[in-house]
Amino acid sequence: MKSTQPTPPRSFDAASAAATRIRFQDAMDQIRRYLAFRAAEQEIPAPEEHPLARGGSLQLRQPLREPPPAASFAAVRNWYGFPSGGGFRPPLTRPDFLPDFLGTGRGPLRFRAGRRTPVPLPLDQVAGRVLAQEIRADRDQPPFPRATRDGFACRAAEANTHRFLLLTGRIRAGQPIVGNLEPGEAWEIMTGAPLPPGADAVLMVEHCEQSSNCVRLVDARTVTVGENIVPQAAEAHAGDLLVPVGVRLGASQVSIAAQNGYRELSVAPRPRVAILTTGDELVPVDQRPGPSQIRNSNASMLAALVTALDGEPLILPAAADHAAVLDESLRQAMTADLLLISGGISVGRFDLVEESLTRAGARFFFGGVAIQPGKPVAFGQLPRADSAGHAQPLPFLALPGNPISSTVTFHLFGGPLIAGLAEDSEPGPRFALAQLTGEWRGRAGLTRFLPASCDFSACPQVRLVPWQSSGDLAALARSNCFVAIDENAESVADGSIVPILLA
Repeated sequence: MKSTQPTPPRSFDAASAAATRIRFQDAMDQIRRYLAFRAAEQEIPAPEEHPLARGGSLQLRQPLREPPPAASFAAVRNWYGFPSGGGFRPPLTRPDFLPDFLGTGRGPLRFRAGRRTPVPLPLDQVAGRVLAQEIRADRDQPPFPRATRDGFACRAAEANTHRFLLLTGRIRAGQPIVGNLEPGEAWEIMTGAPLPPGADAVLMVEHCEQSSNCVRLVDARTVTVGENIVPQAAEAHAGDLLVPVGVRLGASQVSIAAQNGYRELSVAPRPRVAILTTGDELVPVDQRPGPSQIRNSNASMLAALVTALDGEPLILPAAADHAAVLDESLRQAMTADLLLISGGISVGRFDLVEESLTRAGARFFFGGVAIQPGKPVAFGQLPRADSAGHAQPLPFLALPGNPISSTVTFHLFGGPLIAGLAEDSEPGPRFALAQLTGEWRGRAGLTRFLPASCDFSACPQVRLVPWQSSGDLAALARSNCFVAIDENAESVADGSIVPILLA
């Protein structure tokens, strides 16, 4: 009896799938190195064995299909999958695919900012933006020796005799100093006030005994020179760098800018992020979906994630699974700083995003990462030209369409790309540690990011959120982080300290 199973095409290489998938940490390195090269306005190199490195050129062409070599049906199934409609979708030949375009170097990379024209903003509007100018001290900080306690300014040597000192003056914060502290004297002083000349210590009120117009240190206490005083310029000297370029501004940076007389600051412009969702099944959120349709929730979700990182989302019309529609959508994205694509990047028959990117001349830096969820994620850049015939390429990140996969890959790769394009010197992603409540068991081989809820207490406890699949939006809504499971782990015990990806 003849088998009804599809016959695998000939000359299939089972190793080709693994060759396009890189480890999680290597993918992180690729993102950071790409940002470093981009900020330095340097051409991204190709590996020595690649045609680009040998002086070759890559022609734009329709994506090539190669008949795979002979292999077992199981191997073909694992690579091609069983797309709807039957049959197989062979993998694309990627003549410009660079799975290791910058090597495997380690360590943080800091890159210079200032590639784009900075935006001046009033101080009350800069929170959350990335600083594009240095903040420097306009004078010594503090500008005078400053008392850190309410008490009495004195000479330490005299106070340690425990004899009464004559109170001859009083000084409060903001009051100019008149006169000097003479031997045998003490001045009443308030927190933040300048120290009178001649004093070298401040006695705390609760450590002193007062009698009429005299004060002394109680017998059980002693005081050292410099105690309860911040010396002049202990925090910074005039002209010192206080906040470097590339820092994302928070309340503390805004405060120190105000302290040093900055009424406005120059910040990096917000990256414009084009968001393209794909799929025949998508309908607008205000439309009632048919029996086989779903509302386009990913566009709103990605826009919210982009906005939270101070990016400017540009939502493109959802694209149907049709080559001409996808090609036109890519052309509409060419004015953005980054293109996020949701869906259509896997290996099903109607996953056509990679073909469209290839037709547009995409250069792929990775085409899959050994993580779960989110394996089919692709990162690269598209060529574009301005009126003068040259322009910086458009980076793109193609995310899986399932919302949990899309969220995980956004936090791991999309967030750092947006932060880097905003010239943030520490683009992330952000991780923390927490104690796992419950246990996890699974298979090794993939770095996993599992939906979880953390209480973020003083001793953080995190619990995995039950989920049905990477399309489970209800589980995602119950989560506030993702537990990261090492690629070599087969189990994690209750009470273990685990890294969590902050969402």
